[in-house]
Amino acid sequence: SMSDLFKSPPTTEDYSAKDIEVLEGLEPVRLRPGMYIGGVDDRAYHHLVSEVLDNSMDEAVAGHAGRIEMILHNNGSITITDNGRGIPTDPHPKFKDKSALEVIMTTLHSGGKFNSKAYETSGGLHGVGISVVNALSEILEVEVACDKELWTQSFSRGKALAPIKSLGKVNNRRGTKITFLPDTEIFGKSLFFSPRRLYQLAKSKAYLFRGVEIRWVCEPELIERLKLEGTPVKDTLHFPGGLNDYLTEATAKKSLVTEENFHGKTELSGDGGHIEWAITWPEYGDGSVKSYCNTVPTPLGGTHEAGVRAAILKGMKAYGELVNNKKAAGITGEDIFTSSHCVLSIFIKNPQFQGQTKDKLTNAEVSRIAENALRDHFDHWLSGNPTMANDLLAWTLEKLEERLRRKKEKEVKRKTATSKRRLRLPGKLADCSIDGAETTEIYIVEGDSAGGSAKQARDRKTQAILPIRGKILNVASATREKIRGNQEIADIIQALGCGTGEDYSDADLRYEKVIIMTDADVDGAHIATLLITFFYQEMNDLIKNGHLYLAQPPLYRIGQGGKVLYARDDAHKDELMETEFKGRGKIEVSRFKGLGEMPPAQLRETTMTASKRTLLRIIIPHGARLETSEKVSQLMGKKPELRFQFIQENAQNIEDLDF
Repeated sequence: SMSDLFKSPPTTEDYSAKDIEVLEGLEPVRLRPGMYIGGVDDRAYHHLVSEVLDNSMDEAVAGHAGRIEMILHNNGSITITDNGRGIPTDPHPKFKDKSALEVIMTTLHSGGKFNSKAYETSGGLHGVGISVVNALSEILEVEVACDKELWTQSFSRGKALAPIKSLGKVNNRRGTKITFLPDTEIFGKSLFFSPRRLYQLAKSKAYLFRGVEIRWVCEPELIERLKLEGTPVKDTLHFPGGLNDYLTEATAKKSLVTEENFHGKTELSGDGGHIEWAITWPEYGDGSVKSYCNTVPTPLGGTHEAGVRAAILKGMKAYGELVNNKKAAGITGEDIFTSSHCVLSIFIKNPQFQGQTKDKLTNAEVSRIAENALRDHFDHWLSGNPTMANDLLAWTLEKLEERLRRKKEKEVKRKTATSKRRLRLPGKLADCSIDGAETTEIYIVEGDSAGGSAKQARDRKTQAILPIRGKILNVASATREKIRGNQEIADIIQALGCGTGEDYSDADLRYEKVIIMTDADVDGAHIATLLITFFYQEMNDLIKNGHLYLAQPPLYRIGQGGKVLYARDDAHKDELMETEFKGRGKIEVSRFKGLGEMPPAQLRETTMTASKRTLLRIIIPHGARLETSEKVSQLMGKKPELRFQFIQENAQNIEDLDF
């Protein structure tokens, strides 16, 4: 129930005509609509709906309404109904011949939002909203059901067409129903309501406030006429999981750093309001921050965002200190917060906004309140999930490195854009014949003889072969200049066409799969390790996006009569000998010295035909990001003593040396 969110929920008696203050008429609105709704464009047109919907949402948040209905009509008008208390209809104390309803609808700055008893937390524009909508509508009709009586009044361009009229008794209805059609004299004839946009608005309001059910109806002819696919004709929007439901749906197709979102909802100390949040971190791509105050969007952020940002930043740095990671001290808000997907909703008593359309929250004290509310929750979340916390820390440190690298590269003169776009391919690449990356693969193989064999074994249409010479440079312990000057690395970068580091672009990758194919021996394994290190350091997203694979060429061919099978290694050979070759006849076992020794037909059959081969995808598992980063620098980095330590610790685990 909503009542426990506010210290003393207002009662119907608190809200009547005497609470409505009057300041001035509506002429200024029609003269300068831009001052009141930010313009006369498409955004402003849809903003009118927000103004009416926000009043209904205020009733819901204050605990008086649980249901709101939005109907978009064929003629372009819209109806918004709630089951709240209803706009007061009794005579107004200062204007005995007018009802409070008429005063609210026809006067600027009149409303119940100045009196904090009537509304604890409200998103409406202090009474400006509904009268502004009325001023800018060709027709606006209000129905109010209050105290078991139904009242109605119609307006045009801000003026009442007739006095308020009673439609008699109603027993099972209460609340406010407003239908309006924006004025073509103000907005011109080319604008109309977009069903998709309004449906998304309704959906976002339902996510923001778990206690409300929003019913959406769009007259079917309208959707057909506008050819807007994907917008339902009818829907009931209610999300008990609140913002976390929204974030889970919005990021369903994204690859995320942590398996769980950081989310929660908590009271605000000493204010009577509350804050709700849901945050997750995308593996790659940009983040997004959506914040709201009293269900009103704040696209320019403000003090609530600043408080949450501070809590997340301080919490991440404190966690880095806790696990003795020295680099964590350099983390900034840009590294951890700006790259996140964050949805944030705060409810407070007296919101102060910048500008009439309320794009930014400016209450100074909210920063501290929001930070305090989230900080403990974030610390508990991190300490309760060390696996996710380590992944998040490692990801944040990657963002930090990227930022420092960008800064460095800005200081060095940037390459011209034209030189980057010209596609040059290495001479020794045997490319595939089809255009586009879909279904294509590139095999990176060692040496010309293996390259020759692979070229004959491949499917020319979809498989490309790039032979490289010997062991490529170990990028983990090389300078940037040395990496840039290395021919083998330059060939790989050129063949893939997707750039490196910060310039990496998945869309420009020329192949769907990048497959490392080396001999099944120690040297082959070393070359594969050097290549994986290169991709890990220079094209990390290639691994994250699931493009990097290891081919599994066989080490043995086993034949008996007409039966031939291939074994990956000694253990596999022994297993096959036991299970598959039990009959009579001599068993012949031959060992391949390398891929170059293997006839192309066998290479195709065992390692390159999609239906018969085994590929290993290279992944960085959840929870192993920090570990992987440390392991790569231990084994491949500049410090030989770390490698020596690893060898000493692991030498006793080696069972079978292959000379």
